[in-house]
Amino acid sequence: MLLLLLACAGGARAATPDLELHGDITFADYHHYRSVPFTVPAGVERITVVFDYTGKDAHGVIDLGLLGADGSLRGWSGGSKRVFTVSSVDATPSYLPTPTVAGAWALLLGVPNIRADQSASYTAQVYFSRGLAVADEPEVLRAPLKKGPAWYRGDLHMHTAHSDGSCASEGGANIPCPLYLTVQAAAARQLDFIAITEHNTVSHAQAIRELQPYYDHLLLMPGRELTTFSGHANLFGTVAPLDFRIGAQGYPDWNGLLDAAARLGGLVSVNHPSLPSGEMCMGCGWSNPADLRKVQAVEAVNGTDADAPLWSGIAFWQEQLQHGLRPTAIGGSDNHKGGQARGNGNHVGTPTTVVYAPELSQLAILDAIRAGHVFVDVDGSRDRMLELSAAVGDGGAGRRAIMGDSLAAGSGTLVHFTVHVAHAAGARIELILDGADADLLAQADIDSDDAVRDFNWIGDGQRHWLRASVRDTHGHLLLLGNPIYLQP
Repeated sequence: MLLLLLACAGGARAATPDLELHGDITFADYHHYRSVPFTVPAGVERITVVFDYTGKDAHGVIDLGLLGADGSLRGWSGGSKRVFTVSSVDATPSYLPTPTVAGAWALLLGVPNIRADQSASYTAQVYFSRGLAVADEPEVLRAPLKKGPAWYRGDLHMHTAHSDGSCASEGGANIPCPLYLTVQAAAARQLDFIAITEHNTVSHAQAIRELQPYYDHLLLMPGRELTTFSGHANLFGTVAPLDFRIGAQGYPDWNGLLDAAARLGGLVSVNHPSLPSGEMCMGCGWSNPADLRKVQAVEAVNGTDADAPLWSGIAFWQEQLQHGLRPTAIGGSDNHKGGQARGNGNHVGTPTTVVYAPELSQLAILDAIRAGHVFVDVDGSRDRMLELSAAVGDGGAGRRAIMGDSLAAGSGTLVHFTVHVAHAAGARIELILDGADADLLAQADIDSDDAVRDFNWIGDGQRHWLRASVRDTHGHLLLLGNPIYLQP
């Protein structure tokens, strides 16, 4: 059951190419190479090319490659790829990551086959991205894996060989764990999306670019964990280089780093803020005076220990809500062992962050996290559901809300709330109003695998936030919901 469908539009870049290159191939080009020059202007960070040609029905073939501004070969895909992209950080397999310096570049065309009585016409659409945020990429690189609004399930925190992820080799040795094992573990859990968040690097973006076409049911998002001596935070939505150093050699404080991340178009989440920081995990706790208005999310659940004060970020998150901020609560496994559990038994996908988005794409997932359309499935089940919605008056435009939304409810205004919980029979719903338990439900026990509970609340002219959670009979947290914000 879905209580309310909301479509949120991503910041889609225009589909129009910056350049279109056209030309013809004849038998005179047979077994020859031809360069097709184009100019890359200053400020370009990514070049994307969509290439096609006629004459295939007569067995004509045009192979494709790329020459850089210095004339060097930057890649050769032959006839295997219609689309390729190149940046300083990542590139389509067959191509090398290359700084996109301004100047005269060229497509390199080879003609292994064309008949004497045939000709072919080619078209190359060239897109220039001025940044390395996902929002800067042309649409051809951002096609959704699934279309349509749904609750999409994912894991937003994990590590591989590109930082400190390790696992057993085939011979039993402890080695840096290949990224594909983490991806395969996520696919086996039937997740919809994951973010690989290596410490202070985006070197894994190249591996993700290679793996994504194969894993066409699992969205792979490159992220990074900004790892400092006074806190860790995940940065999503951009692969642009970012110096993480805070102190004499870098930013004066975390605010400078957060400002730099914002300029790159990134989404920032504070990680495991309540962890102790020391020799075992330097900087793991959040011990700095950063302006958390610059943060969009908090990792409220790190691993499976949502009920353990040292691991849970829920108290830290709710403290920010009490200060009038609206970071979205998310979760992440923080897995370091690929398909294997880490030391505390934590697997990829545990917990699962469940996001209501209009499609399965990076932009849609990140926009939905910013909007707070999220709940956390602490045990990483495949089907547990928590929805909270609210309506005022006749439910007309602007008078309905789901988790993460604001709803105007002045003094004396009646707000009708609905909680929907699925696949958690025997558990119990708890409501939290401004950080305190709220006894608003006539029946909090969940007596079926698809339960709906309603209650009313009267506005008092003050600002409030209200959220729902689900706990089992032992008090273990199963589902953690984000708030609806009530405005006077």
